Amino acid sequence: MSLPAVAWGISVAGWIMSPIISKLLDKVLSHCKSNKAETLRHLLTDVLPRLTLTLEAAEAINHSKLFEAMVRGLKSAFYDMEDILDELEYIRHQKMLDGQNSSKSKKKKKRLRITSDVEAGPSNQDICIEPSLTLTGPLNARLKDSMAKIEELIVKAQGIIALAESSSKGKTVTAKNIHTRTTSAPVELVTGRDEDRDRITRMLRDTEYDNSRSSNNKCFSVIGIYGISGSGKTTLAQYVCKHEEDENYFDFVIWIHVSQNYSVGDVFKEMYEAASVDKNKACPEYNSLDVLEKELEKKLKDKRFLLVLDDIWCNKDVGQQQLPKLLSPMKAGKRGSKILATSRNKDAFSDLGPGVACNVFPIRDLDDQAFLELFMYYALGSTNPDDSGEMELRSIGAKIAQKLKRSPLAARTVGGQLRKQQSNVEFWKITRDRDLLDETTGALLWSYQQLDEQIRRCFSYIIIFPRRHSLDRNELVKLWVAEGFIQTANPEEDPEVVGQCYFDELLATSFMQPEELKWGVPCYLVHDLMYDLAEKVAGNDCFRFEKGQRRQVPCDVRHIFVANGEMATEEIFKLKNLRTLIIHDQNWSESANEVFLQKVFEKLLKLRVLVVDYEKKNTDMGTLEIPESIGHLKHLRHLSLKVPGYCKLILPGTLNNLYHLQALILESLSGLKFPSDMGKLSNLRHISMRCSGKTLPNIGRLTSLQTLEYFEVRNEHGHEIKQMRDLNKLQGDLRILGLGNVKSKNEAQEANLAAKTRLTGLQLVWFGGTTSPEVEAEVLEGLCPPGGLKSLEIRGYKGSEYPSWMVGVQNGGPKYLNTLYLEKCYQLGPSPELFDCFIHLRELSILDSCWDYLPDNVKDLRCLKRLRFYSCLNIKSLPELPLSLEDFTAYWCDRGFTESCKQVDHPNWQKLQHVKKCSFFPL
Repeated sequence: MSLPAVAWGISVAGWIMSPIISKLLDKVLSHCKSNKAETLRHLLTDVLPRLTLTLEAAEAINHSKLFEAMVRGLKSAFYDMEDILDELEYIRHQKMLDGQNSSKSKKKKKRLRITSDVEAGPSNQDICIEPSLTLTGPLNARLKDSMAKIEELIVKAQGIIALAESSSKGKTVTAKNIHTRTTSAPVELVTGRDEDRDRITRMLRDTEYDNSRSSNNKCFSVIGIYGISGSGKTTLAQYVCKHEEDENYFDFVIWIHVSQNYSVGDVFKEMYEAASVDKNKACPEYNSLDVLEKELEKKLKDKRFLLVLDDIWCNKDVGQQQLPKLLSPMKAGKRGSKILATSRNKDAFSDLGPGVACNVFPIRDLDDQAFLELFMYYALGSTNPDDSGEMELRSIGAKIAQKLKRSPLAARTVGGQLRKQQSNVEFWKITRDRDLLDETTGALLWSYQQLDEQIRRCFSYIIIFPRRHSLDRNELVKLWVAEGFIQTANPEEDPEVVGQCYFDELLATSFMQPEELKWGVPCYLVHDLMYDLAEKVAGNDCFRFEKGQRRQVPCDVRHIFVANGEMATEEIFKLKNLRTLIIHDQNWSESANEVFLQKVFEKLLKLRVLVVDYEKKNTDMGTLEIPESIGHLKHLRHLSLKVPGYCKLILPGTLNNLYHLQALILESLSGLKFPSDMGKLSNLRHISMRCSGKTLPNIGRLTSLQTLEYFEVRNEHGHEIKQMRDLNKLQGDLRILGLGNVKSKNEAQEANLAAKTRLTGLQLVWFGGTTSPEVEAEVLEGLCPPGGLKSLEIRGYKGSEYPSWMVGVQNGGPKYLNTLYLEKCYQLGPSPELFDCFIHLRELSILDSCWDYLPDNVKDLRCLKRLRFYSCLNIKSLPELPLSLEDFTAYWCDRGFTESCKQVDHPNWQKLQHVKKCSFFPL
């Protein structure tokens, strides 16, 4: 039995019983004739559950070839059903639009509905909708074919199940997690962890953090280490434990291996024994847990302890969480006590209870040299490195180590096997040429099984991207939604919100890990071990065309990534069932032209995701005109077109026919040309455009919009500020340009910004326009943002007054603003009322404005971290600054002020000594 086979079986079993398939079958069931419905019910309630159990059983893999063919057929049939229902919804949408166009005066639009065959008429039709939309022709024939295929596969599945069940004789062996109890004793050699140990030791001595974060009744704080299975969390904790026992800073050190299933009473007994003077004396038997707890409190009273909780688990059922109970006796200890915990899941530390100060960080990968040293220790031990035979083994071992992805668990397991064969060079060579990560990946497979099926599917999709590819959280969630991987229980619930929760769980369980910021945006990576696991569970669904690789494309592939546009060959156009095509190329190639796109639009009609991304920006390619045949992609939900250099992008009017479109991402430095009216795209939720001065016309009808990076007000039809009125699902950041074209307060109020409660950032930009300062003041008054706004930027405003919502005169406006940025607001002076209203400010920036002093009440801003002034402030009037300030930056018009600030005895300079970063730059 191979690990890939087991992984495939578990993955397919989960997919078959996923909510996505259940919902699809339920939907089809309601529209089928009685005999067809009975067949599907049998599939849903009997055959599929039995098939799931069989696939999860290791013995069933003996028949994996039979299963693979059967499952491939099932997937194809399910995908066809999904496409048929998708096309049916497309027809419904088209009819609805036709009805709107033919009868504008109707107050209530008639909703088309699917009916059963009893209501629809002829008995030879399996699925019908209202008489004007009866399914006939190719669509109905496809549905019948899918149903017939499923019936045939059900019979085949029953035969395979019977064969598998008879051969397995009731035994079920799946990839399991074997919990090995740990102790505080570290392994003989710990390498590459000195820096981590010293960091934790410093945190163990830190009492200032405890006093600032813990509630009064907590004498301890928590340090949490999390990471994937086998990454070295326990070894690091043991290393710290040994160091602390030698240092004698704590009265005693208690080591507890918690794991997933534990008894509170048993843990209390272990703590009691560890806290006893006589370590060999067993804990007395107490019939009452309450009595045992009180006795343990006596042991801990006024003692400064270090409690290590190894391998704690996150319990999603809040009612079943026992970790707070586990820590209950700890309150008797001396302030300054610490708890060091390890977990595979970052969220587990929050289960320790409210009011517990917790400092959490992921365990770092070992560097290559430290890992090689660790591996050689397990493989060769303390032998003579000058021995000629050993030198050969070390040379081979170095190549083996490179294949182990810096996994300490793999170093221990593979190295242990090699150590038994130190005299067998051939064994080492054979090992060098094998896939060595099965055992490590097997441990991770158990963690994968603990995820919900929909999260598993989202995770396995990640392998469409190359290894070590930087992932953008928001973009990835949009792709998951477009692919239909996310199903919500409530129709009103945003799938993006659910998708963000899925992403957070993958991050918390270390299936993903954060990377350094890329252009100021957080990015994420998938650890190589996790990537290997994803490849094993994904099967043939995803395929990549990568540079230097040529593999045969599976016929049932659904998602393709092309790393070089020139590799997008005719082979792709044969994949009629392809759902995803992502072309991500650093150079412009001949593939990105109208001819290539024409083939995509005509051949790959089932695409749901199309991404064409060319990163080379310094090329002028003139114009790229998207063919009108893009309107054939009736299933398309995610369209991203990023063209290089100064190539102008022209979109055809048929773009309006993409009724399912949810995300439109466009990038063209030379500009865009849009269709005149995109109001038909009522499912559009995200618009992202990086282009030269273009905005969508008539966006007011796109009431599902959640993302709109900017909107420019113009004196043109379709670009008025009233277009914003009903876009109340907008979230994140919004930039409104051209506010000089708004003529009155009433006109500004039509934007209805206060109703956009999910906005977190707002930029109001006035540059341009011919309105007077008095009118601009009225307009700003009318642009009152929602109360939950976190960031506000005002640029180019010529009014001399602050609106009432900025100085607390009226009840509306943001109350918890973190960032305030004013640029080229030449008539706006300093106002003490600002700091009375925005008491939660963390960052204040004033650029090219007439602030000649800073109000005294700035010292009351206890959250202020960053203060920036550019060519607008006289240093001599600097008041007392808040102690929370960490960064003070100023540009001065007069060089003399800067020179005086360099004098140590300057009184205002003395006031800045608590600032961690202080910079003065003369202009």
